[in-house]
Amino acid sequence: MFLTTERRRDNKREAERAAEVRRVIGILHKWGIHTLGQFAALEKEQVSTRLGPEAVRMWERATGRAMRLLKLVQPPQSFAETFEFENEIETAEPLFFMLRRFLQQLSLRLSALYLVANELKLRLTFSDKNSYEHLFKIPQPSNDVEVLFRMLHTHLENFTSTSPIVAVSLEAEATKPSQQQFGLFETPLRDPAQLSETLARLTGLLGAERVGTPVLEDTYRPDAFRMEPFSWQIEAGASAVSTDKAGALRTPRAGTPLALRRLRPASQASVLLDKNKPAHLRSLQLQGDVVQHDGPYMLSGNWWDQNAWGRAEWDLQLATGALCCCHAEDETWHVDGIYD
Repeated sequence: MFLTTERRRDNKREAERAAEVRRVIGILHKWGIHTLGQFAALEKEQVSTRLGPEAVRMWERATGRAMRLLKLVQPPQSFAETFEFENEIETAEPLFFMLRRFLQQLSLRLSALYLVANELKLRLTFSDKNSYEHLFKIPQPSNDVEVLFRMLHTHLENFTSTSPIVAVSLEAEATKPSQQQFGLFETPLRDPAQLSETLARLTGLLGAERVGTPVLEDTYRPDAFRMEPFSWQIEAGASAVSTDKAGALRTPRAGTPLALRRLRPASQASVLLDKNKPAHLRSLQLQGDVVQHDGPYMLSGNWWDQNAWGRAEWDLQLATGALCCCHAEDETWHVDGIYD
């Protein structure tokens, strides 16, 4: 184990001090002094002159004149509960029963120290020696057993395993209760725990990659975004209106701004060309003759790597009055969306 420079210096000083104490004791034994009473009977000035400052400190402790402030060391608090089942469990009821007991115990211990739970770490151990761990981020630190239990229950009701459970442990990370003062025109979230529970249910039904906040990727490719975990904290100075480079709000090349209702995924279409211009479109959502078109608008990107792309975009107006956005890529046509 590597020690810091300061720790090495402390160890060196302790070793030197211990060696000095042994030297002083050896001299006292040669003088025939073997008890504390004999040592305390000596004069302080003579001890300092003959044996040095370390002997003076020893003399003050022997005579009861030394004063040392006590250093209060708080032992690290561990808020964890563990239980090993006598028999393997294959149903959720015994597990939920034990988790509720864990939360009750942790809530009492935290409340006694005026603390709340900020995170929960669940660990399940299976009969095949494998384990499962999950970290629960509590949206609003709390000691409410029902709120915390609903969070665990929502996550575990869709959980499955190939082996029965033999042990369970739950650990809480403690923090001080948060106090937040909202601005005059800010609206606080009514129930962060309920929102978190709803998001957990949606994640269990749809998958983690389909629940969250869409974030635009650093590219000009239309409709290129990724999903990030949902967060309801609004950063200071953040604008409520964002520019959607992916085309959620799109301005046609000519005319009044319109909203584009995107199709995800883009619908494949058959397009008849007349002098390399769209004359008729047929897709699952739209079909008809093209009475007016705007384009092509050539777009490309990532030409420097294997993700290179290129496409020609068109805005088409059909004889039915529908306005749509299409693109052609490698002689294949797709309908990207319909203007409202």
